[in-house]
Amino acid sequence: MKFSEIKDMTLVELAAKSRDLHHEMFNLRLQQASAQLEKPARLRVLRKDIARLETRISQLRNQAAN
Repeated sequence: MKFSEIKDMTLVELAAKSRDLHHEMFNLRLQQASAQLEKPARLRVLRKDIARLETRISQLRNQAAN
C-alpha cells in the first residue's frame, strides 16, 4: 500500500484498515510459530503498511486538534 492511497482515506476508513492489517499480522505470526508461513516477506510489508496507516492517523488527529 502506498502513502498516496492512504492520504485520501478518512479517519474511520484508516482505523478499519489498520484493524484488518493487525488481524492479518496476528494470523501470520501464528503461522510462523507453527512453521507454516509461506511468505515471510509479507510480515515486513504488513509492518510497514501499519506504520504508514498509524502515521496518517496521527497526522489527521493532530490537524483536528489544532
